[in-house]
Amino acid sequence: MEKPFWKTKALEELSAAEWESLCDGCGKCCMSKLEDEDTGDIYWTSVSCRMFDAATCRCSDYPNRLSQVSDCVGLTPQNVRTISWLPGTCAYRLVAEGRDLYWWHRLLSGSAETVHEAGVSMRGRVCASESDLQEPEDYFDYVLDEEP
Repeated sequence: MEKPFWKTKALEELSAAEWESLCDGCGKCCMSKLEDEDTGDIYWTSVSCRMFDAATCRCSDYPNRLSQVSDCVGLTPQNVRTISWLPGTCAYRLVAEGRDLYWWHRLLSGSAETVHEAGVSMRGRVCASESDLQEPEDYFDYVLDEEP
């Protein structure tokens, strides 16, 4: 049996389709995070980007997200190795670290629903959209106890 592409290619060698297929659809990267300026600690919130569709765990305008949302971070083979807030379950992070994908990843399970069925995604966990918040301090009302 032939090894899957994520085990045989470096991230930089992936085709655009292979790169996009690594996204597990959890929606965690689309959640607002707070960083402690003194320690660098990351605090996860249940506040989503204004373009995040909480039902599908997908961006409502993925092709235009970088021009529509000023602080949207487009993931690349170079930056996934340096972004401290990528979740521990993120396929980009796992592959960059030489680790395997989890059983619920769609490339292994054959279904985009297993990430949700496994309780790994943000589906049903979003409590607010950034467009709902009035003041920067409002984010503190939505801090999670741990990484989702």
